[in-house]
Amino acid sequence: MLVAMLIGVANFPFSTFNFQLSTLKAQINTDRVLLMGRNALYYEDYVLAIQRFNMVISVKPWLGEPYFYRALAKYYLEDYQGAEIDCNNAVERNPYALNHYVLRALCRINQSRYALAEEDYHKALSINPLEHNCWHNIVLCQIELKEYERADSSLDVMLRYWGKEPEQYTMKAQVSLLRTDTLQAERWTDRAIEMDEYDGRAWSLKAMFQANRREYKEAETSLDKAIMQMPRVAGLYVNRALTRYNQDNLRGAMSDYDACLDLEPRNYLAHYNRGLLRANVGEDNLAIEDFNFVLELEPDNTIALYNRALLLDNIGDYNGAIRDISAVIMDYPEFWEGYRQRAAIKRKIGDTNGAERDEFKVLQARLDAAAGKKHPVRTRKKSEHSIEDYAALVEEDTHEEENKYVSEYRGKVQNRQTELCPEPIYSLSYYKRTSETNTYVAYCPQVDALNARHVLSQQLYLTDNEAPMAARQTEAHQASISSLSEQLEQKPNDRNLLMRRALDYYHIRDFENAVADMNALIQENGAEPLALVLRAQCRFAQLEVSRTTANASDLRLGYLMVVQDYNKASDLMPDVPFLYYNIGCVQVQLADYVAAQKSFSRALQLDAQFPSAYYGRGVAYILGGQTEQGLSDLSQAGEYGLYTAYNLIKKYSKEKKQQASK
Repeated sequence: MLVAMLIGVANFPFSTFNFQLSTLKAQINTDRVLLMGRNALYYEDYVLAIQRFNMVISVKPWLGEPYFYRALAKYYLEDYQGAEIDCNNAVERNPYALNHYVLRALCRINQSRYALAEEDYHKALSINPLEHNCWHNIVLCQIELKEYERADSSLDVMLRYWGKEPEQYTMKAQVSLLRTDTLQAERWTDRAIEMDEYDGRAWSLKAMFQANRREYKEAETSLDKAIMQMPRVAGLYVNRALTRYNQDNLRGAMSDYDACLDLEPRNYLAHYNRGLLRANVGEDNLAIEDFNFVLELEPDNTIALYNRALLLDNIGDYNGAIRDISAVIMDYPEFWEGYRQRAAIKRKIGDTNGAERDEFKVLQARLDAAAGKKHPVRTRKKSEHSIEDYAALVEEDTHEEENKYVSEYRGKVQNRQTELCPEPIYSLSYYKRTSETNTYVAYCPQVDALNARHVLSQQLYLTDNEAPMAARQTEAHQASISSLSEQLEQKPNDRNLLMRRALDYYHIRDFENAVADMNALIQENGAEPLALVLRAQCRFAQLEVSRTTANASDLRLGYLMVVQDYNKASDLMPDVPFLYYNIGCVQVQLADYVAAQKSFSRALQLDAQFPSAYYGRGVAYILGGQTEQGLSDLSQAGEYGLYTAYNLIKKYSKEKKQQASK
């Protein structure tokens, strides 16, 4: 469930205090520990973040802030009950902070406690009556509570304040549907589409109304538009498959079920319906695989069992077919078609007596045929279990829109705002994630040389996709810092010890001490490329965490210092593409888009198959007003495996059309 949050994790200044992990509790500088915890939270090291907030709470239990941030870390770990308890403590200590109520409401929503969540949102609105996301989520809570009239009234309030936003009209349509006012629901849907032709949810609703009128071609077109805006919603492919099936486009329907199962491998409807379609086109073995999966989920699904029996008969597994049909007849003793089918199979294996008994049963039922032949249906509702409709495709009983609680905390914390920005910079790290799509590997000979010297505690990687650490890894870095600090007392200028400790500090998100170690290394040994890279990435990390609230001039100065370090490193390593890519990313933050384009271009001169560099240059072009060039670069990024580029392509293609029409 997508949920709404109205807060940021980075509204704090830099601290200039030093902190030693071995310091006694009474001597702990809580501001610095809180800073480190928030750094860890921002970079998704939730276990480490909780450890830091625990330390602050143990020293200053009267503060509400560490309870709030510990609740946020628990929320991301899906410990909603524990997060709610921490929010209670935060509210008790500071009842005037809007964020405390909002986060507690989210925790309650994830525990299906919608009435209490609504209470929290109203408390938040008493602090800021025009907080849009709170109103949005109140409506969804009221929908969950089936209080549709109140939800409609809340939406009327939203329309008074935010009447130009199409989302309210789509929600009005949803509430009208729940109140069984279909005509009004379609009017609201049409209004939403008039205001925003790229509203995927509105097009999904429009398709439902068209399909109900058997306007399958029009419904397919509407679903095409919905899928273009919401390509990761599996249910849309299921719905489009049904419209294609009703136009006898079986292959098209099957491709939609394939697409759905790529997104949701355990989707019941997709497996069941694809099994029927595969049977229709003679792909019996593949159809059996689908029905095997359905029966794994629902062992008592006799309709799926009968369909599998027919397929087993087709491939010559007569005993398996008889077994399945017999199980069906036990549940439906008057299913005469089952007796007839079983009789035919028994004759194939020479069981004449058994076949005749089944045929006699069918003969006895002939009197029922006097009422006239029943026309088979093409589709049935999921809740309908008439065995005679075994060949009908299945659709959901009702059209239910997923409640989308608006949130700045969708996915990664640092991506809470959907802004146009490059991919992450490349950093030195002991931990990296592997990507199934973006398989690009950045190479730096100096990193290989450092690893070959075996002076570090483990393998060092160059990655743009760091993995969060486990508790044992955090503890190992803390222990390493203590050990290295003792060694540095004897050898204060040892370059290897300083590099190792700086990396340890970086991984526990103590960026300032990491920078201090790199300052000492560079001062003593001169400019070393990897020391410059590590110092730059630590400074950049500090700036990213505080970007939403820090003073603009301080931010600019900080980013310029990062560029300066990367430039010095590139002077020492002129043929390393990732350095120019990183420089371009920082220049985008400085809004120097022309310089960023040149930096990304330099990276691509060194490596023409660098997807993030194409992506970054595309972003820089679009931000600089050159949309056509930007779309071309984003297309290249997509071709090289960076598929997130396609979302931006869809979004900014409209801008390109507007530019062309001027």
